[in-house]
Amino acid sequence: VDAVRKAAREELRRGAHAIKIMGSGGVASPTDPIWNLQYSDEELRAIVWEAESWRTYAIAHAYTPEAISRAVEAGVRTIEHGNLIDLPTARLMADRNAYLVPTLVTYSAIEEFGQSLNFPEVSQRKVRDVLEAGLTSLKISREAGVKLGFGTDLLGELHDRQSQEFLIRSEVFPPLEVIQSATITNAEILNMQGELGVISPRALADILIVDGNPLEDISLLTEQGKHLSVIMKDGEFVINRLA
Repeated sequence: VDAVRKAAREELRRGAHAIKIMGSGGVASPTDPIWNLQYSDEELRAIVWEAESWRTYAIAHAYTPEAISRAVEAGVRTIEHGNLIDLPTARLMADRNAYLVPTLVTYSAIEEFGQSLNFPEVSQRKVRDVLEAGLTSLKISREAGVKLGFGTDLLGELHDRQSQEFLIRSEVFPPLEVIQSATITNAEILNMQGELGVISPRALADILIVDGNPLEDISLLTEQGKHLSVIMKDGEFVINRLA
């Protein structure tokens, strides 16, 4: 407990926005099985307390129902990945107002490109364990009323596939809900309501103008900005094809 308190305090003093906990085994890490639990209940609560003392929050990498429920019961605010979630655990998350941030595109990308990128064979096997469960986790979370944020968790050379997450999510959610997860809900997670995810006075003016209607065709948000006429960052034009 003392060690995780020290580690969390050091990160917060260095300016960390939040503290991420490795709540279960991972795909990219070769020596821990997916079902592995990596902190005691006391350690989890200590990390959460340190984050909350800085008026911020803790998030947890977790795949299995046990790992997710332990983190949420300790006060963790968002669960990253969550592929193997079950309905009782999803209902617990909804009851505790915890968010889920699925990252489904990273598993399909590793499945497709992992071998060519020399991804370890043990990690590629882990990907297969969680890949098929991904869409099911979305359906379960939607049934339980869990709020979903938007993430990708892509590694290195695979970053250009980030917007494919929109397409994967649209197999379960209507386009509007997918877009809201990347805008309104992500702003809530980051405690930046009114600054991100909206077009309004005093917001940061990160604005896209899409050539078409993504509520009818969400693939317009893919292909590395091919269908974006304007990209504005903090009120400044990055790309302006309308000019």
